[in-house]
Amino acid sequence: MIVRAVLAFLALPGLVAGLFPWLISRIPASGIVQSPLGSIISAFMNPAHLLRIAGAGLIAVIICSCETLPEGPFPRATPAGWWHDEGASGPAKIVVQIGEQKAYFYKGKRLVGETTVSTGKPGFSTPPGSYSVLSKSPDHVSTIFGDYVDDYGNVVRSNIDSRKDRRPSGAHFDGAQMPYAMFFRSGYAMHQGYVPPFAASHGCIRLPKGMARRFYENAPVGTPVRVRE
Repeated sequence: MIVRAVLAFLALPGLVAGLFPWLISRIPASGIVQSPLGSIISAFMNPAHLLRIAGAGLIAVIICSCETLPEGPFPRATPAGWWHDEGASGPAKIVVQIGEQKAYFYKGKRLVGETTVSTGKPGFSTPPGSYSVLSKSPDHVSTIFGDYVDDYGNVVRSNIDSRKDRRPSGAHFDGAQMPYAMFFRSGYAMHQGYVPPFAASHGCIRLPKGMARRFYENAPVGTPVRVRE
């Protein structure tokens, strides 16, 4: 806030510099000065003067309203991707490229969608291989990954694996939301989730909001899923 205030202050001279000549121009040759209010009103009646002051004001607004990057330990999510399947036909197929952190959706031989993904982080790698969609759940809640919370809903310990992480006294397990889940191997699924610009999951393939639903709605059970390095 202090930085923004300083920048706004620095922008004011430009505004004043644009207004001052207009006021001077209102002084007649006789030396009789119009009232300040009359001078300002006359200046604003001139389109050229109005344009100048509007430009100076816009600069001040832009400087003061610039948003900073969100604070916190989490990086900004990556852009989602694109989808265009108009006129496309043929069997669906999904290809996941771990090295690229991308997933591609095909209908027949035509690529109809592409999205960023986040696969398994070191120690929880997503296994490469040839799979297929085994089951689907639009509002799946994990029974393994989530948080330990108290009776008031406060997180006591976050991002836990209930198979390994001991539950603190007085806390209970709160499973992670995994919308549009498509299981392609036991314990592994593609689902909507937070997608940073790197592999960050416990092995599942996270897709950003919007693209997860596209993939889900267009991939029936049995759809081939190819996971490549």
